Amino acid sequence: MQTSSPDHLKADVKSYWNRQSCETEYAQARKFSREYFEQIEQFRYASQPFIHAFAQFTRYHGKRVLEVGFGAGTDFIQWLRAGALASGIDLTEEALANLSHRIEVYGLPKPERIQVADAENLPFESNTFDLGYSWGVLHHTPDTEKSIRELARVLRPGGEMKIMLYNRHSLSALHTWAKFALLKGRPWKSVRWVLWHHQESPGTKAYTRREIVRMLAAAGLTDIRLEAVMMNTAPTIQRAPALLRPLYRLEFALANSCNWGWSWMISARKPPAAAGLQQGR
Repeated sequence: MQTSSPDHLKADVKSYWNRQSCETEYAQARKFSREYFEQIEQFRYASQPFIHAFAQFTRYHGKRVLEVGFGAGTDFIQWLRAGALASGIDLTEEALANLSHRIEVYGLPKPERIQVADAENLPFESNTFDLGYSWGVLHHTPDTEKSIRELARVLRPGGEMKIMLYNRHSLSALHTWAKFALLKGRPWKSVRWVLWHHQESPGTKAYTRREIVRMLAAAGLTDIRLEAVMMNTAPTIQRAPALLRPLYRLEFALANSCNWGWSWMISARKPPAAAGLQQGR
């Protein structure tokens, strides 16, 4: 699937997200104002209300948390509000600017460390964090498996990983394939190809349950749990013609009951016995 070198692809990914951090397009207020950040936060948790239950921000009070790919910083500031000892990295300067201004606007506690860095080469020592967290980011980096190994490396023995990756066997992926393959007269194109070329930044990937379990197990993680969820479509349903609304409601119900949702919520643990492993980067 890859048509350019990993370095060139990563540069393209960085360029894409450096133009605009994810979800900032839903803010209409002046950039970096309090209203700007509140509009972003309102959209994120209205469209993805399951994030709070998954992340469980308040459980990490006083614990060391690393967020990989903090984007506009909406989840990251929840760690600070909860009293976590939070660090974070993002590939883009735009994200760092968003987060830095956000912390200042709200007068939040200073994070332990935030910087521009690469998910595939984390600038932290091994066995450091109680939680490694990443929501909807690692499927954008060219070597997703390496980024998962890196996140596992920096977890302390017994530490947790919570990440979100896209689900290839989802109704959302099927819609994208229909739009960019079937309706374009090229039904032979795979879902992988369509997502790589037409889902957000270049090289975007989505995974099956089996692929995710294999990647996490190869990184030495155990207690792997997955749940596929779909974004809240209530606003879309309300804007749809009345005749189509029952169909949309059925689709939403099926996605969430059959693991056909777009977002795999994935949690795993680094075994306590792994204290002597993964020391090298």
